[in-house]
Amino acid sequence: MSQRLIYIMDPMCSWCWGFAPVIDALQAAHPQLPLHLVVGGLRPGVTDPLSEATRRTLGEHWQAVGRSSGQPLLTPDALPDGFIYNTEPACRALVVARELDPQCVWPLARAIQAAFYTQARDVTQCQILIELAEQVGYNRQRFHRAFIAEQAVTATAADFNWVADLGISGFPTLLAQRNGMLALLANGYQPAARILPLLQRWVEAG
Repeated sequence: MSQRLIYIMDPMCSWCWGFAPVIDALQAAHPQLPLHLVVGGLRPGVTDPLSEATRRTLGEHWQAVGRSSGQPLLTPDALPDGFIYNTEPACRALVVARELDPQCVWPLARAIQAAFYTQARDVTQCQILIELAEQVGYNRQRFHRAFIAEQAVTATAADFNWVADLGISGFPTLLAQRNGMLALLANGYQPAARILPLLQRWVEAG
């Protein structure tokens, strides 16, 4: 019997940062379930710098995430001047990580999230993503080569398309998969106390 959790997320999605401790709790409760990350693409291909109006709107969202999840977040005002909120590079980093060593994908996602939300680092930049990948155990040169390859761009777009074909537009989304069949555990942020019983029933039903 094949079963796993499929986590559809974007490492630069604030509600996904809020959901990170929930994923940790689910993995602690059910270590037998592999976690497979799929990137949904929150803002792929954006080319315009953040406007002041968008920073204010983001600030309201980030405050809500902090209140609901307890996760630490800076304000969007801490982001660099001229920051372009293009989430494709960070998503691509996770796709590359998944191919090179699936065991380190979640640690890298966590590292990217923490760098962005608690340090205001520009995780759209290749060098920062490579540095974070090296910190969680990837070989720097190998990761760099894979990250800049056209195959990585194509594979990332394939993730985006798979998510869109499922009709999923909100993140985080958590699915449980058994023998090819998918069950929805969460669409949007939910606390661990709400998801753990659902997951327990799904495991017991198998």
